[in-house]
Amino acid sequence: MTDTAQPIVVGVDGSANAVGAATWAGALAARLGAPLHIVYATPYLGHNFSDAAAAVRAAAITGQREAAVSILGAAADAVRSAEPDLSVTTSAPAEAADEVLESLSAQSRLIVLGSQDVSAASALLIGSLTLKTITRSACPVIAWRGEILSPTTQPIVVGVDGDNSDAALELAFDLASALHVPLWAVRSSSSRRAPGDVTIPFLIDWDALEALEWSSLTATVGPWAQRHPGVDVSFFVEPAKPSQALLKHLDGAQLVIVGTRGHGALASALIGSTSLNLLHHSPLPVGVCRPSGD
Repeated sequence: MTDTAQPIVVGVDGSANAVGAATWAGALAARLGAPLHIVYATPYLGHNFSDAAAAVRAAAITGQREAAVSILGAAADAVRSAEPDLSVTTSAPAEAADEVLESLSAQSRLIVLGSQDVSAASALLIGSLTLKTITRSACPVIAWRGEILSPTTQPIVVGVDGDNSDAALELAFDLASALHVPLWAVRSSSSRRAPGDVTIPFLIDWDALEALEWSSLTATVGPWAQRHPGVDVSFFVEPAKPSQALLKHLDGAQLVIVGTRGHGALASALIGSTSLNLLHHSPLPVGVCRPSGD
């Protein structure tokens, strides 16, 4: 990477999905005034230490050298066709994809990966390149999926969960400001349960609890809104689990962004986490942000 500005990095593997991710990442880079770096590396094979896996890895390295030029060329051509003025560079390191992306993340603005789905089983074993990258990346990671190949005028959705949301809010406001689109800030209020779910339902002041949720949401988002006065922000408090609350607001949006607590590789990918559920169910690109310095 020769450009002095922090690039957006997109990983490609020769699939149509990866070319779509590269095209979308290129369009986003153009809107942000950032260069794009396209990387193709040895496929990530997960935690399989058998002799067969070693043989597959060796074969993949050989195949990589033969395929890298055409795969990178196809992705770069697709991006340049859509964004002829964008600065685009490519590389094909010899290391495994997860190692390459972790290294590049330290000097990148964003990493984008084509990712149509992340299964619960792969999450449990950290067997997905997308999850592996999220748990180790020094910058936000966007798992691209869907059919939109460039940013639109539709809103960006961001999940808000107290102090754990700072990284997600930073990215969400930066993108909403650059793209001149609205931002929908969503907070889960899963403490509001049906009366039959609590021992003494009539002694709970549900209105007061909801007021606290709204207060927490506005207090968390407020400082970011002051820094970005041009962003039109809407607030939502939903009586549902975080992933369900966010999924409810994806219709009509273009991107959803969440934070992760990042308590180690396995903990951040546990089944049932908000990030995992969105990676598994969201029809839109999903941005996942780890806390700064984690």
